[in-house]
Amino acid sequence: MTDVYLETGPKKVFACSAEWPGWCRIGKSEELALDALADYAPRYRVIAERAGLVFEPGDPVVVERVRGGTTTDFGAIEAIPGLDGRPVDAAESARTAALVRAAWELFGEAVAGSPEELRKGPRGGGRDRDKMATHVTEAERAYARKVGVRHKAFRDPSGLAAMRAELAEVLATPSDGMPVVSGGWPVRYAARRIAWHVIDHLWEMEDRRPTP
Repeated sequence: MTDVYLETGPKKVFACSAEWPGWCRIGKSEELALDALADYAPRYRVIAERAGLVFEPGDPVVVERVRGGTTTDFGAIEAIPGLDGRPVDAAESARTAALVRAAWELFGEAVAGSPEELRKGPRGGGRDRDKMATHVTEAERAYARKVGVRHKAFRDPSGLAAMRAELAEVLATPSDGMPVVSGGWPVRYAARRIAWHVIDHLWEMEDRRPTP
């Protein structure tokens, strides 16, 4: 079994794994969100295996429900569940950092292996490759401030690498479960939010590559 929490907005629900950072999917109901989470398990396995981990999640067990809002309905996780306030030991910290690094690696490979112009979404929208990559890194720069990692806008790839090295160090450090900085995020939530955003766009890019 795998512990899952549900984040409920006015119209949408996210199902998020409590144990596997970034494995979160959305649906119009609790049941549809849980179904979507299960449907994406094979794709998340690729990330877990890149991190050197065995991914055998089992059936989901809902351990907490939290109230989301308009951001949830828009398609992004926003609520911090109570379970994220638990202490994080050294083993979990190392595992979490490995999963986030794996997500970064796979997203970078997807960018390198995709054409600049991607297929449009269902309503003709969606960012092309370079704009999506920029969006991911700029969002991550904002997320990083929530754990005390501050970087100016990147001028070259070395800036992104430096920020991610600092982020990985924070995620790999055991925590008492409290926010890392005043007004910031607990490390467990930070890892989930960072990993989810990278993985969500990784899968989007894979799905929107032009058909050969």
